[in-house]
Amino acid sequence: MDEIEKLSFALSHFAGLSEDDFKLSQDFWLPKHYKKGDFYNLRGTVCTYFGFIVEGVFRSYTIDEKTGEEKNVFLYSANGFVVSFKSFINQMPCDYHTQALTDALIIYIRYTDLLSLYHQSHRWEKFGRLLAQEAFNVTMTRIEGFILKSPEERYLDLIKKHPDIFNYVPLYHISSYLGIQGPSLSRIRKRISGK
Repeated sequence: MDEIEKLSFALSHFAGLSEDDFKLSQDFWLPKHYKKGDFYNLRGTVCTYFGFIVEGVFRSYTIDEKTGEEKNVFLYSANGFVVSFKSFINQMPCDYHTQALTDALIIYIRYTDLLSLYHQSHRWEKFGRLLAQEAFNVTMTRIEGFILKSPEERYLDLIKKHPDIFNYVPLYHISSYLGIQGPSLSRIRKRISGK
């Protein structure tokens, strides 16, 4: 399956877009390569495109103004989408940085082109509604995870959503994402592997 077929499959799965719906958008999607450390979006800038990750891993993070510590907020991996949801949907400055943790390849569409598709097709309008719902769900899942779940449960959720993450991302990024210290992550991994 090539990159465009993967994208078409992902959009069909996410929003029920048919082949004809996808063909409406096909000329708008563009490839972009990132080197490890490159930024997808910087804090304070408006996110103007929505990406599908063909290869690689990205993170969204913020920097604690008092300590200078980086705190990972979201992780994005292959066959998923990368976007600063709130910034993209509302076309307002982003509250965090989004950066490639590995070399990566995405296929992206510009906000203005997506708006054009919304006007051409009810199914693409539905995609826009689902995108807004996904932004809400992702944010609420993160918040509720910290309130309602143990670090071990958050770890298991991470593995389910990003099964290959440990092959590509250093443990300190994962512990930051989970909101725990490195030694705690090591203990959780040891407990899980012993079961």
